[in-house]
Amino acid sequence: MKLADFDFQLPETAIALRPAEPRDSARLLRVQPGVPLADLKVSDLPGQLRSGDVLVLNDTRVIPARMGGIRIRGGSRIKTEATLHQRLAPDTWSAFMRPGKRLAPGDDVVFGDRLSARIVEKREGGEVVLVFALSGVELDMAIAEVGVMPLPPYIAAKRTQDQRDKTDYQTVYAAADGSVAAPTAGLHFTPDLLARIEALGVRIAFVRLHVGAGTFLPVKVEDISHHRMHAEYGEVSQATADLINTAKGAGGRVICVGTTSLRLMESAACEDGRVRPFAGDTAIFITPGYRFRVADGLMTNFHLPKSTLFMLVSALAGQEVMHNAYRHAIDTGYRFYSYGDSSLLWRA
Repeated sequence: MKLADFDFQLPETAIALRPAEPRDSARLLRVQPGVPLADLKVSDLPGQLRSGDVLVLNDTRVIPARMGGIRIRGGSRIKTEATLHQRLAPDTWSAFMRPGKRLAPGDDVVFGDRLSARIVEKREGGEVVLVFALSGVELDMAIAEVGVMPLPPYIAAKRTQDQRDKTDYQTVYAAADGSVAAPTAGLHFTPDLLARIEALGVRIAFVRLHVGAGTFLPVKVEDISHHRMHAEYGEVSQATADLINTAKGAGGRVICVGTTSLRLMESAACEDGRVRPFAGDTAIFITPGYRFRVADGLMTNFHLPKSTLFMLVSALAGQEVMHNAYRHAIDTGYRFYSYGDSSLLWRA
């Protein structure tokens, strides 16, 4: 398949710079193949679910992963910026750094007053491996002090970051530090909405996938079969696997909140659709033609043209269906991307 198959025109005015308030007042477009589109609110989600369903949430927490620094090489000093991508060891992170062409292994980088690192490896696309002078909890505390929330570039380029983003760009159920981007579909949930869903007899299952900065990288190949995803670390517990397998066996549906939850579920699934416990990296790339093993539905925000995420939703609901849905969303004023509105997609 070609990259151009997943392109569409999106006006700049459709990009949301702030989330809806309250969170569950955002719009929700229901997309079900063979059924007319329905314009709803996120607060209407309980009416789309039924007893015995399972809602899968990613409980990762976003860390302040973007840090301004100074690259030092002999007497030369230049300003640089790092966005942490994936933790490799207690003192080691891979990161995307700018300006990439002016960085080399052996360079030292200073972030703030008490955090320093050395570049030990340079990879493709501006990615480097940083070994910090601090480790473990001490490193975590220093990053929290120096770093800022890694807002997506399409938001950060349009306004300055502020205190609101520290809470706006975090789900209400975030539990474990590790992501450098939010699982944004989950930003729409409130404690009250979750309570209403559980009161219906819908079970809530938590999984954990630490989202990497690779989620923002563009696809640069015209033949999408040549694209390679960055690996991200995920975990599915035995309890969650048992819950989903039992529900599926009883005829319940599995609705993943966010593409991160869906990708992790599909990575943890066997050929027969049973979910097994999982702990490790996944680089699963879902495109049209993929046979879904677990997910029956997906709640997700509206994605970039030509992105791997638009390819994923096209695989789930159908390419033509999703192009039509996105045209409707643009024409009727839905807000796009991380702080935007949401959609509820049912599998074709």
